[in-house]
Amino acid sequence: MKAIGKIWNGTSLIVKILVGLVLGTLFGLLTPQATFLTILGDLFVGALKGIAPLLVFVLVISSLANATGSIGKRFTMVIALYLASTLIAAIMAVIASFLFPMTIKLTTGDIGSTPPGGLLEIFKSILGNIVQNPITAIGTANYIGVLAWAVMLGLAFKAFASPNLKTSLQNISDAVSQVVRWIIGLAPFGILGLVFTAVSTSGLSIFADYGKLLFLLVGTMAFVTLVSNPLIVGLTLRRNPYPLVFKCLRESGITAFFTRSSAANIPVNMSLCERLGLDKDFYSVSIPLGATINMDGAAVVITIMTLAAAHTLGVSVSFVSAIVLSILATLGACGTSGVAGGSLLLIPMACSMFGINNDIAMQVVAVGFIISVIQDSCETAINSSGDVLFTATAEFREWIKAGRKLPL
Repeated sequence: MKAIGKIWNGTSLIVKILVGLVLGTLFGLLTPQATFLTILGDLFVGALKGIAPLLVFVLVISSLANATGSIGKRFTMVIALYLASTLIAAIMAVIASFLFPMTIKLTTGDIGSTPPGGLLEIFKSILGNIVQNPITAIGTANYIGVLAWAVMLGLAFKAFASPNLKTSLQNISDAVSQVVRWIIGLAPFGILGLVFTAVSTSGLSIFADYGKLLFLLVGTMAFVTLVSNPLIVGLTLRRNPYPLVFKCLRESGITAFFTRSSAANIPVNMSLCERLGLDKDFYSVSIPLGATINMDGAAVVITIMTLAAAHTLGVSVSFVSAIVLSILATLGACGTSGVAGGSLLLIPMACSMFGINNDIAMQVVAVGFIISVIQDSCETAINSSGDVLFTATAEFREWIKAGRKLPL
């Protein structure tokens, strides 16, 4: 047992996750009846979702209460990077849709959710979430509310708390962070269960009718991930961006792909930022902020699905109006944080720009839910890994100015 424990502790987490991925695939193919394995994935995702709101709450409070320097410039930079990348992702989706105009076989189905009526309704919802009871916000994983209350309390503690209380806040933050490390250490078992569930229950045949649409969605997301986002990072840092890009994809994107939850991936991103040596005062706020407004994948989905609906119905769409759609998709994507299928539910709002009625738009949403096993996984991976990518970029820019050596 000691030898096994030594091998386990001496093996990197990424290697162990890859082993879990392979075993999950084999079990799913060879023993699909072993459904008890699904509990491993359910427990892992449940634990991450459960601890993430509390982690964000205590980290932000502790970071702001104990902050000794200014992080304002970095926040301005990271917000600009988040919004710029989301807008560029939407524009890339417009170009892809014009190069490869897509029509889809419309269907009907039970969507199970009500889409927002427009941007005004989205902004009202965001403002309502900000002032939600903080205990309720933590319990319901309302990260906008969690962030808002944590920032206010952190600033208040910074102004009025005694040194002993600030130390206690730091100790609480460290304790919760340790719990998160224990949970992340179990990721190989969680990935095994998640992959087994996907392989044993989802056949590829369900994607046959919508394969071209799915290919366009995933291909555009891949272009954003591997070309446009690295270009943004490279221009900002004036360094080769790909070591950082691939590290974020490997250590954040893979986990996000299988959990399909930006909220569940927040602790994973926090841990990666710590290993990169980033400032905890900074990333403890910028990572959950990114889970709210850094929505490259969502912008791609909203834009491509809406233009596919227009092409299917023969609606004439000019390039200028499509760019306006990009801006709308960028703003709308910022309202999808942590909501399952949130990007799909914004399609009717975007369709309304082209006079497409809600009944047709909701059929497009139904198509989105059919392919969401892959679409949502890729969307979450690009969104969540981008949070670390741009957080690191904003801080590394300051390091370069100060003459510090980058870890990559």
